[in-house]
Amino acid sequence: MSSSTPSSWPAPFAIEPSLPAALPRDGRPAVVTVGTFDGVHRGHHEVLREIRRRADRTGGRSILVTFHPHPLRIVRPEHAPPLLTTPAEKREMLAESGLEYVVFLPFTRVLQQYPARRFVEEILIGRLGMDELVIGYDHGFGKDREGTVETLREIGRELGFAVDVVEAFECEGGAVSSSRIRKLLAEGNVAEAAPLLGRRYSVEGVVVRGERKGRELGYPTANIDVGDPDKMLPKEGIYAAYGSVRGKRLPGLLHLGPRPTFAGFAPTVELHILDWSGDCYGERVRVEMVERIRDILPFTSVEALIEAIRDDERVGRGILGLPASPSP
Repeated sequence: MSSSTPSSWPAPFAIEPSLPAALPRDGRPAVVTVGTFDGVHRGHHEVLREIRRRADRTGGRSILVTFHPHPLRIVRPEHAPPLLTTPAEKREMLAESGLEYVVFLPFTRVLQQYPARRFVEEILIGRLGMDELVIGYDHGFGKDREGTVETLREIGRELGFAVDVVEAFECEGGAVSSSRIRKLLAEGNVAEAAPLLGRRYSVEGVVVRGERKGRELGYPTANIDVGDPDKMLPKEGIYAAYGSVRGKRLPGLLHLGPRPTFAGFAPTVELHILDWSGDCYGERVRVEMVERIRDILPFTSVEALIEAIRDDERVGRGILGLPASPSP
């Protein structure tokens, strides 16, 4: 990718540490940050804002180095967290970050063994031409995460680059972090996670044909295949939500999890779009979760289930600020 890439659209540029790939040099200083950036949350945006500011001040280039898969998927797979953002979602979000380059670095077992100094020398300096490194307050990279702030500053003094640290971004009574957001989602607290993310948590996928149970009940749903098994789904339940389909953002109810009233049916991600009729099979849909309404419960009859869905719709309409539905 050339340096003529617009600053509003980062150039995804993947390099393997065993290959001699490098970003083109144009004589401008390079301000670099490194991290997994899962979720691209508000704490991450503080780091990205800082490298943009420093690059603008010096007429330099802003560069983000990020990884896929998540390093723990290679280092300690049993402890690897579910992803807040899939690679495709992360690319889309970073496309709006204003960075000049985004380097997607495959995290391999070879890279896992790189000591911090070798990573800095061979990749950050050798291939990216780094002059300044900006990192988050709790960051560490290199083998066994030995690249702490203190270690990196020592390496920087030896090799001639500056190291700057962005302090924790505080929101809702604590530091914003991917792990804190995951905990909230695991509890179903999507409304509390939203201010930390800077947006509502979302999932997306292709609408596939399901068992048509919702249609039989009078509440047709879009059965969404999320696709990526590493993508984090919040706690099972019924949620007030918005679905984006064919360029339209529509209010709805999301069923996330099992269907205990119907024995033998697999868990699903199903969106019922309110006040809308149409066929969206094969379409790609994004669902933003606004607020959790209730747990998923078994019902003794189909009639009891329909009554519960009507209650869900009434509550969901209130959450989304919609008028009450006409009486059935």
